[in-house]
This record gives sequence, structure tokens and C-alpha cells, in this order.
Amino acid sequence: MKVIIGLRNPQAEYLGTRHNIGAEVIEVLADRWELKLKRGPMRVRADLASHRFGEHKVVIGLLRSAMNVSGNPTKALIDYHKVDPSDLLVLHDDIDLAFAKLRLQFGRGSGGNNGAKSLIRSLGTRDFWRLKMGVGRPPGRMDPAAFVLRRFSIAERAEIDLLVQDAADAAEAWITNPDAAIQQAAQRPPPG
Repeated sequence: MKVIIGLRNPQAEYLGTRHNIGAEVIEVLADRWELKLKRGPMRVRADLASHRFGEHKVVIGLLRSAMNVSGNPTKALIDYHKVDPSDLLVLHDDIDLAFAKLRLQFGRGSGGNNGAKSLIRSLGTRDFWRLKMGVGRPPGRMDPAAFVLRRFSIAERAEIDLLVQDAADAAEAWITNPDAAIQQAAQRPPPG
């Protein structure tokens, strides 16, 4: 079994923000697979759906907790399904990755992302997969924490919509062949 989660802040005011791009990918996968996310078990605190993708059973989910405290709910989710962290893919934003770029990595540090820090702490390992999506850098001296809570400009949004589709493609590739998915993500063409 594989588990794919999109990090987000679940409150309505954060819909469409840079920080919630991982959730957008989960929504695309749910649409593609004709799934409806439903409230999971109480101790898991996530909205979940299951799907068979080729030979693999896949659970996709959106946590009902803030990104910066996503570790414990994620641990509860993989423990509930008896999934090893190495079969977990976490989708999230990255301000240090070039805008609209993708990077699929295994076993890396948090890179300053507080959601990833929470996951590493709660899981007790870095040995899980992350699909990072470049959401741009804060202008000037703007606080990065404030920047990721902003929505994309109209021009950026057009490219981000394409990025989200490509990220969903990479997530599907990861299910069956992580090495091919790494290459697929890395070869995403630059914006424009």
C-alpha cells in the first residue's frame, strides 16, 4: 500500500495559497480517479479516499490539522494502515525551489519547511518521499511565513495550474516507479 498526503492549512481562508499547493494535487488525483474524500477514523484526523492504481492500493488524504503540526496526524495515518514511511509521499510547497519546478526526493532534511520538520520529528525518520513544488520567493525582505500564506497572482496562477497537473502525473508515476518519477519531475520544463 502507498499513502499520498498533501500538506495544507485546512481553514477556508488558506484555500488557493502557496502553502496549500499540496492539497491542490490531492484534489486533482481525487478528480482523476473519481474519488470523494471522506472523513477518516477519528484518531487519524484526515479526509481520505482509497484507490487501486495498477497493482497498488493507494490512500490519498488531506490532513485536518495545520501544516506545521502535520507530523502526528500523518504518523497516525500510516500506523492505522500499517504502512512503512518509505511508502509515504508528501506533497508540499518549497520557496527555495525555482518557481513552478518539481523535485521528488527521498530521505532528505526539512529544508526549512515546518510541515516537513513536524513529519520528521513525529515519524522518527527522514526516510519518506517528498514531492516539492516551487512556489516562488518572497519579494524583498518579506517574511517567508507571510509569503506562503498569499495567493498566486493571475499570471502565476496559470502556470501553477499546469504545475499541479504535472505534480499529479509525477505522483502517479511514483506509485509504480519512483526512479522514473524522479526523472519525470526533474524534467518539467520551465515556465513560459
